[in-house]
Amino acid sequence: MKTKGIVWIKDDFRTENNAALSYASLNHDSVCAIYIYNNEYFDNKREAQKWWISKSLESLEKDLNKFNINLTILVSEEIKFFSKINDTNISFYWNKIYEPAQFELDNKVETILRNKNIKYKLFKGNVLNEYNSITKNDGTPFKVFSPFWRHAEQIYLDKVPPKENKIKKLNKKLSIFNSKNKPKDLLPKYDWYKKFENYWNVSEKDSHNELQNFLKERILKYSNDRDFPSLNGSSKLSPYIRNGQLNVNKIWKSCSSIKNKNIGVRKYLNELGWREFSHSLINYFPEMLKGNLRKEFDKFPWEKNNKFLNAWKKGMTGYPIVDAGMRQMYETGWMHNRIRMVVGSFLVKHLRINWKEGEKYFRNCLLDFNEANNVAQWQWVAGCGADAAPYFRIFNPILQGEKFDKNGEYVKKWVPELKNYPTKFIHKPWELDVKYQETIKTIIGKDYPAPIVVHEEARKKALSAFQSLKKN
Repeated sequence: MKTKGIVWIKDDFRTENNAALSYASLNHDSVCAIYIYNNEYFDNKREAQKWWISKSLESLEKDLNKFNINLTILVSEEIKFFSKINDTNISFYWNKIYEPAQFELDNKVETILRNKNIKYKLFKGNVLNEYNSITKNDGTPFKVFSPFWRHAEQIYLDKVPPKENKIKKLNKKLSIFNSKNKPKDLLPKYDWYKKFENYWNVSEKDSHNELQNFLKERILKYSNDRDFPSLNGSSKLSPYIRNGQLNVNKIWKSCSSIKNKNIGVRKYLNELGWREFSHSLINYFPEMLKGNLRKEFDKFPWEKNNKFLNAWKKGMTGYPIVDAGMRQMYETGWMHNRIRMVVGSFLVKHLRINWKEGEKYFRNCLLDFNEANNVAQWQWVAGCGADAAPYFRIFNPILQGEKFDKNGEYVKKWVPELKNYPTKFIHKPWELDVKYQETIKTIIGKDYPAPIVVHEEARKKALSAFQSLKKN
């Protein structure tokens, strides 16, 4: 009797370099793919990503059809689904996701399948190295990025280059599970996401095009241009990496093929390194997913101020560079990396609101939300994580704007109320003479908010709060 291969698609919406898909197609006469949508995992947590996943499933279904592989969408709890499987002629395959909850889920599914004598096999997920292969000489995990990345990079370089996993076209399609669920059924309840379609093309082919454009046009200038939000200096690859359209091994290989490597290439590879570091952190220190890695911050006197929190979310703080970033995220599902640091610093230091609130909002709004990266970056900004920026490093939103958006192009794009403001005042519009404000018909406090806090005062309060930790 011929066995059937079933590939469990998780966050790996691609056919190229998909180890699970490749293995299944090469070892079975018929293969189907399933995507299990668990409401509990998504609802009220990852609303923006529902749109990307819906589009990804549409595209993946078409790509898999070329190989005579069906894709079925199942709305279920994973454990409930696997508990109902009793056919021992079925073999399951999937790629790992490097999150503690996903490892726990995998262990439960493996137990179920073993007890039923159903074959299965897991494969390396979308990382350069397995996180547990990177430790100090004494076997303990790294808490500082630079030594971690030196070690991780060398391990990867010393390995035999991974073979490209290819899918074999099968003779006939396999249909096992009946489901009427369509990709569009997974879309968020609110249609705010429709704007995303103006900014993103979602498919594996699009991800390859974006990668090639980045390598040809921007990577050599990446070291400098990435800090300026008005420039097209970022890779814009993060949503494709997060959702598995792009395999990081492919990116590494593509970067390695650049003959004239410069600091731009190195800087970008360091970003991949930070992603690897973040995955290592949350798996060695899973407690940081729910709280501060540095426990002394458990006593930090955070403020609870819904008025300020909502102003921050809506991009109405009165600080143009902060508001521009928050509006960009809500409009496009993505925010420039430097601006992420600026808005993060503003929330936890100027407003002294717990970083968990920011992490939760980013989780809901970002197309590239990644549990490891999101938590690690927020704790870095707040000063309570591994290799964190010290808490007393407080970004001045005015100076950050003047340095990285000198002519106010980024602000004027995302905060159009200020489009007629002179460049000199674009990052501190409240200083413009009131009569001039009336002339250009944008009055601070009426047409655009006055600053909800005064920078100097907020900075003093933040430092005072930080000093209180030392007294406890």
